[in-house]
Amino acid sequence: MMHKLLVTGASGFLGWHLCQLASLDWEVYGTYLSHSVEIPNIKMQKVNLTNFQELKQIFNEIQPAAVIHTAAQSQPNYCQNHPEESYATNVIVSQNIADLCADASIPCVFTSTDLVFDGLNPPYRETDPVCPVNRYGEQKVMAEVGMLERYPMTAVCRMPLMFGAATPTATSFIQPFIKTLQEGKELKLFLDEFRTPVSATTAAKGLLLALEKVQGIIHLGGQERISRYDFGRLLVEIFQLPTTGLKACRQQDVKMAAPRPRDVSLDSSKAFALGYQPLSLRAELEKLV
Repeated sequence: MMHKLLVTGASGFLGWHLCQLASLDWEVYGTYLSHSVEIPNIKMQKVNLTNFQELKQIFNEIQPAAVIHTAAQSQPNYCQNHPEESYATNVIVSQNIADLCADASIPCVFTSTDLVFDGLNPPYRETDPVCPVNRYGEQKVMAEVGMLERYPMTAVCRMPLMFGAATPTATSFIQPFIKTLQEGKELKLFLDEFRTPVSATTAAKGLLLALEKVQGIIHLGGQERISRYDFGRLLVEIFQLPTTGLKACRQQDVKMAAPRPRDVSLDSSKAFALGYQPLSLRAELEKLV
C-alpha cells in the first residue's frame, strides 16, 4: 500500500519533474490551477490554492501522508509589479499549508529560493542572515518564517536556478536560450551574476530526501558556482549551438522591474552530507542532449 503524497504546483516545471520521480514510491496527487496537464500515474486536481476552503477540502478528501509545496508565483519581475496577488500566492497559501500539515502532523516540504539573499557574502549557508533585494525574495522569506512558526517540522528547501527538459506546460531557462542561438539571434548573458544551478531531476531528488530527513532550513544547490554567461558557453559546447550570438553583458546593462542579487551561490554541504548528490553541470547537460 503506497502512502499518499500531495504535490502543489504539479503543472509547473519543478512540480512536473517531482511528480515523475515521486510516483515510483508514492501515490501522488498533484494540483494545478491554469495549466491542465496529464501526468501518467498522477491524480491531477484543479485547485485554487488561494481559496482556503478549496485547499482545506483537498486535504480532507485526499488525507495525504505528506505534502511538497512547489506552487508559487516565481517570476521576480511579476512579483515586483503585482505585490498583492503574488503575496496571496507566495505567503498566505504557504502559511495555510503549514497550518493544515501541522493539524494532521504530516511531513511538509516547502520550496524557497536562493533569492532570499542579497548576493554580497556568498556562498550562503543555512545559518546566514537573509536579506532579499526584490519582492519575490521578500515573500519567500515571509513564507519561510510563517511556515516554521506555524509548523517547526517543515523542511524549507532553498532552491537554486534550475534547468532541464521542457515539460508539457513549462520550460526552464535553457529552452529559450537554445532557440535564440539556433535562430542565429543575439543572446546576452550576465558575466556578473553567479548561481549554483541544478537540474530539475536532481532538485526533485533533493526534495524527496528532505521529506525523509529534514526539519528546518536546507540548501539544495549544485556543486558548481557559475555565471550565466559561462553556463551559456557550456550549453553552446554541449548542444553544439552556433557561438556567434552569445554575448556577455552586465546586470547594469539590462533594465528589470525586480533588482537582482549578484551572487547567491549556495553552500549545500549540509544536504551533501545527507546524501544529496548533484552531478557536474557538464554531466547534467549531456544527459539532456
